Amino acid sequence: MTTRTQFHRFHQGQKTLPFADAEYETRLAGLRETMAIKGVDACVLTSMHNIAYYSGFLYCAFGRPYAQVITATEAVTISAGIDAAQPWRRCFGDTITYTDWERDNYWRAILSITGQGKVIGYEMDHLTILQSEKLSSMLTPAAMLDVSLDTMRQRMHKSPAEIDLIRHGAAVADVGGFAIRDAIKPGTREIDVAMAGRDAMELEIAKRFPDAEYRDTWVWFQSGINTDGAHNPVTARALEVGDILSLNTFPMISGYYTALERTLFVREVDDASLKIWEANVAAHEFGMSLLQPGVTCAEVTHKINDFFAERDLLQYRTFGYGHSFGVLSHYYGREAGLELREDIDTVLEPGMVISMEPMLTIPEGQPGAGGYREHDILIISEDGNEDITKYPYGPDQNVVG
Repeated sequence: MTTRTQFHRFHQGQKTLPFADAEYETRLAGLRETMAIKGVDACVLTSMHNIAYYSGFLYCAFGRPYAQVITATEAVTISAGIDAAQPWRRCFGDTITYTDWERDNYWRAILSITGQGKVIGYEMDHLTILQSEKLSSMLTPAAMLDVSLDTMRQRMHKSPAEIDLIRHGAAVADVGGFAIRDAIKPGTREIDVAMAGRDAMELEIAKRFPDAEYRDTWVWFQSGINTDGAHNPVTARALEVGDILSLNTFPMISGYYTALERTLFVREVDDASLKIWEANVAAHEFGMSLLQPGVTCAEVTHKINDFFAERDLLQYRTFGYGHSFGVLSHYYGREAGLELREDIDTVLEPGMVISMEPMLTIPEGQPGAGGYREHDILIISEDGNEDITKYPYGPDQNVVG
């Protein structure tokens, strides 16, 4: 008679990771140092971004919970049986697979690593109320301590290996940008232009990273009124001469996000639109010059605010002026401590990677109506910054079609 286990180890194939083992060992050592300071016996990480950061494995939840349990000596991902051995092939360390023929086998698998009555580190910004109650009842922790801010601060500082991958991502984003530019013609639909950019990026990623898994790369290509928001989805709207356009390419490489964003116009740009566009480009260049080590995010933000206010444009600002890069996506991950906003006092330091992306939205019915946005990725260095985005910005290069 076959025994149906609550959880087991299913390991087959060869491990293939985005980084060398030493990279993950260094990341885990950093977390374990935090755990020792806080008196945490075991971290139960549940978010896609932290599990990917500390193990390399990017899970596909589809309604099922996943985890990585980290103790002073072990690092074990907890994955669902539906994925078989793929999580083990794509993670650093051990993997336990839980089965779904008995409720709470997920927590039994976690318990097998943590034991009961321990001090558990968890992610307050991710764990649901339901799963928090399960953690309490199944693990009976002596205490629960939030580690989400600690892990975020660790992720904000990029290693040389991460920066190398981000460089590749920025170059792939440029490839997508040029493919989109070539596809822009009056009468072409947004969806057709977006697919051209996405296909070009996926092929480029496969060329640069032949051993990777390919998922999640996307394009937001917006035209006319659809440019008013930065995250507006693609539609079937057909392009017209004189349309304002937003080109947004987002290659995803092993969970790492990069981006290129540009304002364009189809064949011609009117004087009112050109004036707004040039002002936003000037703010973009000014903002990039401000990204220096030792400066706070808030200081950068206030200076760009002043720049727009002097031109009577601040009321059209849409969101903060930039953000960090790393393990993040539109549906997981965020390093909120490294964003260019008034309420963020984080000091820029060498090894951080941040965007500059001012956006102005002029409402319909006003001269120059539409959304204007430029976006470059910059690496903070010891004495300044390095812009790794190479696709050109501004009217001289981006009146196309």
